Amino acid sequence: MICAFTPCADRVVPRSRPLRVAAAAVIAICVIASRPALADGLARASAAYARGDYVLAVNVLTPLALRGNANAQAMLGFMYENGFGAPQAYVAAADLYIQAAIRGNPFGQAMLGLMYDKGHGVPQDFVLAYKWLDLAAARAPKAERDYFLRLRNAVASKMLPAQIADGQRLALLWAPGRP
Repeated sequence: MICAFTPCADRVVPRSRPLRVAAAAVIAICVIASRPALADGLARASAAYARGDYVLAVNVLTPLALRGNANAQAMLGFMYENGFGAPQAYVAAADLYIQAAIRGNPFGQAMLGLMYDKGHGVPQDFVLAYKWLDLAAARAPKAERDYFLRLRNAVASKMLPAQIADGQRLALLWAPGRP
């Protein structure tokens, strides 16, 4: 549930302009892929994000996320993870990414994988990081797939072959609607 947030004591790391541009591009792709009825809210949130009005973006995304929109959950998770328009809260971000990932959102799956890789908001677990990044790469459009594959392979470089096999097995067993 999105209601209870626990702020993280980690320091806020300044974000570079390229990260914001890349995030805006991913958010725009999420908006395009959404259903038309929800696209207005997602488009408004994406436009607000692009012009730096992060508080408005969070305010537009929150009701959509609460209604179960996976694109909104993933975008809102990104806002909480980075402290854009809301306090930086890794636990809240991880919760939103989990909800989006379970619904099959590739961006939510990739970001959840990175949270597991870093241990932000969830216990550090390279096997689960691999699983979610593998699923994201399999489900993403080509432009994002290559990036998600590089992330997955970076996580794999920290793992033993048996751990990689476990991550692959978990990815193969996964179905939308299941964690």
